[in-house]
Amino acid sequence: MYEPLSASVRASLYKSVSDSVPPRPSFASPVEGANWLDEMSRRMEKRIPDRATRLDFLKTVHYEASRAGLDPQLVLGLIQVESGFKKYAVSSAGARGFMQIMPFWVQLIGTRENNLFHLRTNLRYGCTILRHYLDIEKGDLYRALGRYNGSLGRPEYPTLVVGAWRNGWSYPDRTRSASSLSSQPAS
Repeated sequence: MYEPLSASVRASLYKSVSDSVPPRPSFASPVEGANWLDEMSRRMEKRIPDRATRLDFLKTVHYEASRAGLDPQLVLGLIQVESGFKKYAVSSAGARGFMQIMPFWVQLIGTRENNLFHLRTNLRYGCTILRHYLDIEKGDLYRALGRYNGSLGRPEYPTLVVGAWRNGWSYPDRTRSASSLSSQPAS
């Protein structure tokens, strides 16, 4: 849902989505990275059958989520609910790609060249937007997810995302601290 943004917020979000530094591993160690990729790849086999495509997708999700200060498994749950892992998904409202980004975001914080069907671009926008909403809502994940989906105040969408995260994508991450509970599923 379109919400007016102050010039400073627009500038900050623009800077975040326009960073062109190539993705690099964002795992605490190579062993942790290999274990996470193996486990998530196994869970995604039916959704993205090609191994190379699946691993590229997972590495990009992990990088963009971590870059935005989000749990990569939360992002996988959101993608499952939003697009069912379909790269070229388009909603009835016009949202595009894996994370179902509305085109107005490109006009607000991006450039005309930004293709919302491009994997990294879509994930960069989606993670940046979700982080923005988490910041606005002071870490309240349910309210941030409601804003993300345009359903603020209704529990159905946040419940679906958290359920997908908890039941399909949870993975022990020993590197996260107790202070990051705002983006952790409740036990």
